[in-house]
Amino acid sequence: MSAPPSPSSTPHAAGTLALDAEALYAELLRGVRALRTGRTHLAGIASGGAWLAERLQKDLGLPGEPGVLSSAMHRDDFSQRGMSVSAQTALPFEVSGADILVLDDVLYTGRTIRAVLNELFDYGRPASVRLAVLVDRGGRELPVQADFAAARVALPATQSLALARTEAGAFHFDVKAVNIQEA
Repeated sequence: MSAPPSPSSTPHAAGTLALDAEALYAELLRGVRALRTGRTHLAGIASGGAWLAERLQKDLGLPGEPGVLSSAMHRDDFSQRGMSVSAQTALPFEVSGADILVLDDVLYTGRTIRAVLNELFDYGRPASVRLAVLVDRGGRELPVQADFAAARVALPATQSLALARTEAGAFHFDVKAVNIQEA
């Protein structure tokens, strides 16, 4: 069940897109409420997804801490990227038999999700794994689809989109130009 494109995304000058990350977070919160059961554990992909999981854990009134998943050890471009400086995997719950809702800020090619699933299965065999994202930007290279996306947007391959947050914890997006060979 995915949300239609959100009114929180508006055209901006020079053909770029201005996204209201806080409005999309409110939509993600609504979607996560619908997806989770009493047995669901949240696990966010470092770093944007982990920020979302942390805030969702609090806003949903869930006890404990959410999990953090790192894709660093299972990336198919590990030889090019090397070790990431992002957080390491920390799962404060038993993975085997668990219902896990993986959270990410932006779903693009699907390669990070593949790497994170490999990482997750290194810790056990969950009963189910679902995916919720703030933004699905298309451009899939692998057969990966979110169970919930707060928004769907189209960006050229020459731009990257990443969640950022202020010191006060407010979300916003960074859009940057990228070299296509780096993407």
